[in-house]
Amino acid sequence: MNPKVFSLKSFSRYVLGAPRNPFNPATRRHIALIAFFAWIGIGADGLSSSCYGPEEAFLALGEHTHLSLYLALATALTVFIISISYNQVIELFPNGGGGYKVSTQLIGPFAGLIAGAALIVDYILTIAISVASAIDALFSFLPVGFQAYKLVSESLFIGLLAVLNLRGMKESVKVLMPIFLGFVISHCCLIIYGIMAHKSHLPALFVETIQETQQIAGSMGWMFIVALFLRAYSLGGGTYTGLEAVSNNVNQLAEPRVKTGKWTMLYMAISLSFTAGGIILLYLLWQVQPTEGQTLNATVFSSILADWQFGPYLLMVVLVLEAGLLLVGANTGFLGGPAVLANMALDKWVPNRFGHLSNRLVTQNGVILFGVASLLILLLSEGHVSWLVILYSINVFLTFSLAIFGLCIYWWKHRHTRTNWKQRLILSILGLAVSVGILLITLISKFTYGGWVTVLVTSAVVFICWLIRRHYIYTNKQLNRLDALLAPLKKVSEKSLPALDPKQPTAVFMVGKNRGVTMHTLLWAQRMFPNHFKNFIFISSGIVDVQSFGGQNSLEAMQKEAGEKLNYFVEYCHQHGQPAISLCSYGTDPITLLTELAEKIHKQFPNTIFFASKLIFANDNWLVRLLHNEAAFAIQRKLHLKGVQLIILPIKIE
Repeated sequence: MNPKVFSLKSFSRYVLGAPRNPFNPATRRHIALIAFFAWIGIGADGLSSSCYGPEEAFLALGEHTHLSLYLALATALTVFIISISYNQVIELFPNGGGGYKVSTQLIGPFAGLIAGAALIVDYILTIAISVASAIDALFSFLPVGFQAYKLVSESLFIGLLAVLNLRGMKESVKVLMPIFLGFVISHCCLIIYGIMAHKSHLPALFVETIQETQQIAGSMGWMFIVALFLRAYSLGGGTYTGLEAVSNNVNQLAEPRVKTGKWTMLYMAISLSFTAGGIILLYLLWQVQPTEGQTLNATVFSSILADWQFGPYLLMVVLVLEAGLLLVGANTGFLGGPAVLANMALDKWVPNRFGHLSNRLVTQNGVILFGVASLLILLLSEGHVSWLVILYSINVFLTFSLAIFGLCIYWWKHRHTRTNWKQRLILSILGLAVSVGILLITLISKFTYGGWVTVLVTSAVVFICWLIRRHYIYTNKQLNRLDALLAPLKKVSEKSLPALDPKQPTAVFMVGKNRGVTMHTLLWAQRMFPNHFKNFIFISSGIVDVQSFGGQNSLEAMQKEAGEKLNYFVEYCHQHGQPAISLCSYGTDPITLLTELAEKIHKQFPNTIFFASKLIFANDNWLVRLLHNEAAFAIQRKLHLKGVQLIILPIKIE
């Protein structure tokens, strides 16, 4: 074995871990998340946004800081309304998919495309803004001269998170769990202590808030108050982003999934509303002022800990934990984003490869894509959180609005069959009103400040996805025409057929998704080598992807489908008096599976020629090549290196 290749494989195995068996029931139990782990891994995005959402909202009020009291109450209330509405998504779609699946199935495919495109952009921004905020928190207690190293630090952390997620979801959660718990405990203690230390100021704060509101209304008018409040509220909109991630990843939760998902959502709602609302209240009670090189959280916690004996050291610990939680929140983008891509791949909106799993049962291609895209966003924005926040929350509420609108349609359509439809419909309408209201406010207030970039990028993603689906639909129509030409076959008694002779010339055909393509290859081989082959073997790889790994029934259905495709060609050869068998291997990597099968067959049947097919398009370009894998060429190269012959036959697509 080549020492260099061996060392690369060993390094990869060391970094990413050993392969997992998707057919072992213990594997699913090992990687599934209970509610507590889901709260950490999936729900951390919302909680981490309390490190920057309240600050952006508070600063937007300018000198009218007393209005932030209303902001704290509105934030807590909105979190609960949206989370309760999204519990219905978990109930109706226990296999995951979140806003994308809801919009697709309850409204229509194009609505699902918009929701999916919005989520793709938003999860990329989730990673970028969380990592940028984490570095801001860490650099808050470092000299100003260290600011030049922020981008380098952000890039390193994105790479680290990508590697953790390539190992698996549960592994990344376990590594980040101590950071998450440290943040929750420390911030809860500081919020409670900070409020209790100034509890005597609370009655006066309420009175002053009402008086200031009346004064502003008298001098500037109520429209000014409403506009100022709504702008600040929209800038804090990133606070709600984590609520979508739970419904999107229900399929990753431990059984019973629906119950686990609802508990996860409850943990999120309580922790997020308490933390975000409590921090805004601390800003007010401790009269926080912006300080250069520091976040408002760093400033207020510094004031709270100023009289403590080990205050500076405790502050450092709190800021490190805050930065750590932001990295846990960034990790949500690596969990939720590839899951959205995988679901869209099943519907042909994005390349099929994003629905494939690695040997660690991770959507590897999605993780890599989101890592690269978030790194590019950070470099373009130079890590400025204030600019990233403007881009961030528009798509969140676009998806919320579409999903909850889909729920409204569902409950109205089922009003005659579901006894509790009225309560659910009212709840959905309330959630829709909140989501649409925030979406319009956010879009209007942020559009000229950079929100147009989000709209433009999301529209571009929608257009690209539409082109991809159009290509796949047309290609499938062409291939289905070939399949339609094949007539059903009658089973032939194998007793009357000769057995395979390993010494005789053997033709081995790699069977793909479409029977017509394989039949074309088989007939071509028989025409070009008349009466030459005495043995016929058909091989295939049953691919465990996001769809088939949805449960034991899905795996069994995938195995059955793969077996039926192979049996068709065996029966065809039997009808023509030709001995034939079929072999199938199951796993996540078709190239490895088929190569290993081919090597085993060649040892038993040394006089063998392998045949595979490749789609050839009249209008070939880089996008078409991206949409169709080069598996046949990769297998051919591996077999040729071992002295095994593989012929690839072209199938022309106009």
